Amino acid sequence: MSSAGDLRLGVNIDHVATVRNARGGDYPDPIRAAKLAEEAGADGITAHLREDRRHISDADIDGLMAALDVPLNFEMAATDEMQAIALRHKPHAVCIVPEKREERTTEGGLEVAREENKLAHFIGPLREAGCRVSIFIAADSKQIDAANRIGAQVIELHTGAYCDAHSEGRFEERDAELKSLREMSAYAHSLGLEVHAGHGLTYETVAPVAAFPEVMELNIGHFIIGEAIYRGLAPAIHEMRRIMDEARGEPLRPAG
Repeated sequence: MSSAGDLRLGVNIDHVATVRNARGGDYPDPIRAAKLAEEAGADGITAHLREDRRHISDADIDGLMAALDVPLNFEMAATDEMQAIALRHKPHAVCIVPEKREERTTEGGLEVAREENKLAHFIGPLREAGCRVSIFIAADSKQIDAANRIGAQVIELHTGAYCDAHSEGRFEERDAELKSLREMSAYAHSLGLEVHAGHGLTYETVAPVAAFPEVMELNIGHFIIGEAIYRGLAPAIHEMRRIMDEARGEPLRPAG
């Protein structure tokens, strides 16, 4: 596990559940994957309980809360149902994300500025229960200001546009997105917010984001789970950790 001040790696295990659900039954088990990720050096586990339960299930959240020694980052939409589940479990962190049933994965950041009053009331009970509240947003000062006003302790910057531009060879757009992420990381930090980032990060794209000194945590899932098919889960995590540490200028830590 990382020491204080290190860049943390949260591993999202949603898509282990996606594979399980494709056939039904209980294999592969996302809780087993989470424990393997923990043993491989993950600083936290992320799981998104969607309203349609397309991957992570309620039983998975129960199991993760019971099994994990590292913090659980519980991603959820701002609904009464999800708030009740979070308040029952009281995970270390709750990340509020936008959610549309028709999307394949989370598209864009939460529109905090437009829903400021609603979200302020929504996150109040979560904070009172001891959960660290994170808001998943685009690298936009208007959204950062709104997240700060409603009392979020953490923002997670959506890195999807940057990663998509890189993979599609739109390098000028990629560089512009990276510049925005860098500037907004510094801006959010100046307001006293803890800064996280994630979505779409790969071995090719993670280093520039990991190098931002204000970013304290990266949450990465789909790529690591996909790479685990070829390398195994622990080696896939070790390689991501190696690239992150190298980019951050930290001493490389031993595998596992």
